Amino acid sequence: MLMKVDAASPVPLFEQLAASVRSEVSRGALLPGDRLPSAREVAASLTINVHTVLRAYQQLRDEGLVDLRRGRGAVVTDKARQYEPISLALPTLIAEAKRLGLSSSALVALVREEYNT
Repeated sequence: MLMKVDAASPVPLFEQLAASVRSEVSRGALLPGDRLPSAREVAASLTINVHTVLRAYQQLRDEGLVDLRRGRGAVVTDKARQYEPISLALPTLIAEAKRLGLSSSALVALVREEYNT
């Protein structure tokens, strides 16, 4: 599983990590029952604080996407199955946006606007 962060981004690192996990779930790369890397492993590989990773994992737990258990780590829950309709719709949405010449930031802005209405 590839987690990535952009230190130059105005988006907090923990939110970037959580978004990275959500993206992997929506692409079907993470399935219910899959274990996420330990917070220490992620922190070491990205050279960030372990508490930043734990905050991302806690946010995902609060959303119901992962289950955190002492000694077992972070495990993707069955809620990941609910992402399937979105993951099926995304390729069509992205292809249409590209066909229209929309940039990724313009597409994101449209999605945000629609989501918030």
